[in-house]
Amino acid sequence: MTSSTNFIDLRSDTVTQPTEGMLQAISDAEVGDDVIDIDPTLRELEIATADLLGKEAAIFMPTGTMSNQIAIRLHCHRGTEFICEADCHIHHYEQGAYAQLSGLVAKTITGQGGVLRVSDVQDSISPENEHFLRTTMLCLENTHNRWGGRIQPQEEVREICYWAHRNGLSTHLDGARLWNTAVATGKPLNELAEPFDSISVCFSKGLGAPVGSALVGNQKFIDEARRERKLFGGGMRQAGVLGAAALYAIHHHQDRIALDHENAQRLGIACQQSKSLRVREERIDTNIILCDVHQEHGTASDVVDLLASNGIKCLTTGKQTIRLVTHLNVSEEDTDRACEILRTI
Repeated sequence: MTSSTNFIDLRSDTVTQPTEGMLQAISDAEVGDDVIDIDPTLRELEIATADLLGKEAAIFMPTGTMSNQIAIRLHCHRGTEFICEADCHIHHYEQGAYAQLSGLVAKTITGQGGVLRVSDVQDSISPENEHFLRTTMLCLENTHNRWGGRIQPQEEVREICYWAHRNGLSTHLDGARLWNTAVATGKPLNELAEPFDSISVCFSKGLGAPVGSALVGNQKFIDEARRERKLFGGGMRQAGVLGAAALYAIHHHQDRIALDHENAQRLGIACQQSKSLRVREERIDTNIILCDVHQEHGTASDVVDLLASNGIKCLTTGKQTIRLVTHLNVSEEDTDRACEILRTI
């Protein structure tokens, strides 16, 4: 049995530990009260994030869920609906908060491998009739979590956002792992963000910061988001200690994401060489590997337990599916060891 200290943790890219440089940045952070006026480090982070994404302004959020939910709340009016992909994070992993907190309905549409195209949504806007909800917003996710870190093709993104705006819909991007998309495609973040009215990005996933996300958009939108953040309980005092970690991450950890993608490819090959696993669609876009478990070899839970007994932590995403995620704290040596275990289970 492997001791807990020797586990290779592939459950998520949210399990990372701060680097020495990040800890030093936290220690050195200049802070203020961000509820009363301004925390200078947090303000620096917000300006840098807005600049990277090519928008007027940004606001720090404690979580990606809060960031997404505030965006949806601002784009939509109570008693309306928004369009999203059927497997998206906002629909599956945020407790239906859009309904509980803001009185909204999600119109879920099944995409092709998590990708929504104009052909999928062109008949989805409800008619202006007293029997129907008004359709007010389109939401996309890039990369798509439940489809194994799937990248949304940028031309498709442009077309569907153009369709949405032409039909009077606002657009929001759940870009929690947009950093991974930028590294994998070579496209700058501002190009990926350009078609959207608002974007949520997460600092605690691909970048390896311990806490935090940001919501980005025009200045008026972000001013309103600050009010909603207070309402949701997300206003924090000396939050620069968190902002410093995120600021360090965007300056030092973006380029190294390529290593996570390389390690994910190597793990995917090892999974394919295993008798019990197959990579979903034989495709890995970024740092997430989805593997289907052959039924004759048990369930996903059986495989997770077996891997844990051999030193790998991972998660199930369905009865016959496991997920492995590479990140800042998974070295090439860890990947070598994980590959050997995966080949032999």
